[in-house]
Amino acid sequence: MDICRKFFLLPKDIKQQYARSVVSDVPYHGWFDFQTESLDPLACDLKEVFNYSTFSSSDVHPVKELPEFTSCIESFFRTFQELSMHVMKVIELSLGIETDFFVSKHQRMGSLLNPSALRAAYYPPVEKSSLMENQTRCGEHSDYGTFTLLFQDKNGGLEVMSRSGQYIDAPYIPNAVLLNGANLLQRWTSDRWIAAKHRVRIPQTEDALNRSRQSLSFFAHPDHDATIACCDGLDKYPPTTSIQYLMDKHQDIFYKESYPSTA
Repeated sequence: MDICRKFFLLPKDIKQQYARSVVSDVPYHGWFDFQTESLDPLACDLKEVFNYSTFSSSDVHPVKELPEFTSCIESFFRTFQELSMHVMKVIELSLGIETDFFVSKHQRMGSLLNPSALRAAYYPPVEKSSLMENQTRCGEHSDYGTFTLLFQDKNGGLEVMSRSGQYIDAPYIPNAVLLNGANLLQRWTSDRWIAAKHRVRIPQTEDALNRSRQSLSFFAHPDHDATIACCDGLDKYPPTTSIQYLMDKHQDIFYKESYPSTA
């Protein structure tokens, strides 16, 4: 978080050199400027982010400004990747399905054939006078992959919707990783594992409004050519592939017909 914070505090013209490009081979990789994402249809999110999604040498990183940035982010990506495999094995055991059912479908993380990503997010202090009605730091949404692993800083602010439809706090716990199921896991398990909606609220006190917030998220996602079909045989959802699901549901990011789907 310290290294990522140094990046976010760089001048905008420098960060712009590392901005994501929708016409690149990796349209989800790079810097997203403040208020360029909108998970709420009525207002932009009050954050900026940097996504790291592939080990490709063509990726652009702030090597000159922050020499330690690339090695730090890549190392953390690999740590999250290893942890994700352990989590998948636990999910397989909990569902009583074949060993490596999920693991075998997540073998290409860090390549162009898998959109898993490590996201560093920075929420600057909030200007109360500029807030729109009902605006949030991060709008209500559910994640679109298999699951998300999340580290928060001590400023917290994350809320998760319970099954009853009420938002509850997901407070900061030192050294804890929050596990959040995502849309494809819900689809795979015929709604046994729910993709919980979540958001980051606006702080409620003047002191908190004046503090920044950081988080690190790892979005574990299956390989592009992985088949997504209900693992219990109920056929509650029709089979699809990971990349087809993304292209159908998230055309703003995964819109290219040429987006790679096979090795």
